[in-house]
Amino acid sequence: MSETSAQARTGSRASRLPAISFEFFPPKTEEMERSLWEVINRLAPLSPNFVSVTYGAGGSTRERTHSTITRILGETSLTPAAHLTCVDATRASVDEVVDRYHEVGVRHIVALRGDPSSGIGATYAAHPEGYQSSADLVAAIRRRHPDIEVTVSAYPEKHPESRDFDADIDGLKAKVDAGATRAITQFFFDNDLYFRYLDRVRAAGITIPIVPGILPVQNFKQARSFAQRAGASLPDWLAAKFDGLDDDAETRKLVAATVAAGQVQKLAKHGVENFHFYTMNRADLVFAISHLLGLRPNGARKAA
Repeated sequence: MSETSAQARTGSRASRLPAISFEFFPPKTEEMERSLWEVINRLAPLSPNFVSVTYGAGGSTRERTHSTITRILGETSLTPAAHLTCVDATRASVDEVVDRYHEVGVRHIVALRGDPSSGIGATYAAHPEGYQSSADLVAAIRRRHPDIEVTVSAYPEKHPESRDFDADIDGLKAKVDAGATRAITQFFFDNDLYFRYLDRVRAAGITIPIVPGILPVQNFKQARSFAQRAGASLPDWLAAKFDGLDDDAETRKLVAATVAAGQVQKLAKHGVENFHFYTMNRADLVFAISHLLGLRPNGARKAA
């Protein structure tokens, strides 16, 4: 793959420094809340485009998500994006959440269908009085509040429930046609998966930004569990790098930083300008990787 062809597919220029965004999950306890705000305060000076806060299956973290979003709006200069799912929820209850977000100042929603409350791998069934798909959810948000930007998900290895890649791309196109203006990918570790996916997306006439989702591996066993549930592959070379480090947290952290930094630097070299980090509510690796990309606190930029 040439650098020119990669830039053509991403619509990027390698001379620009990348833009970043961060994903957090809402805290379950007071201790976790204190920890999350330490992370937010550590990462905020990097001036991310936005930060997103996840939303549990069936809205199980709805109030904590709303509280976290409201606090970010009130106490920081960050732009928050609220995750929203339609699984196990009526249209009326989803609309109420959207209205509440809009009322407090949220103008960006990450709209997802959501996983079945019985767990990933279970058969999905839409609520009889709910939105039937993420495309329906996107369209409803845009009809209700046209000033809300909507981001959706994308899957370089296709969604586990999709029949094939053509069906998966059709699903993404439906979300774009409904009003989505950005997609963030499921995490991946093989950059070729991302670029092959971009080929499919662009060939289908989809032109919105497809932002790579990056998961710094804080814990390899946890990452392997995430990957199995999400239908993402873990390369043998990645497993080998963490082999024998189960009881060596410090070395695991060094290896994780090296792996993630290498991945994003190679993507950036080929013209990728936007990165979304799944932080797992930890700041250390994400801050280090952002530094290696040339990003500095309070908007200062250095060539990477």
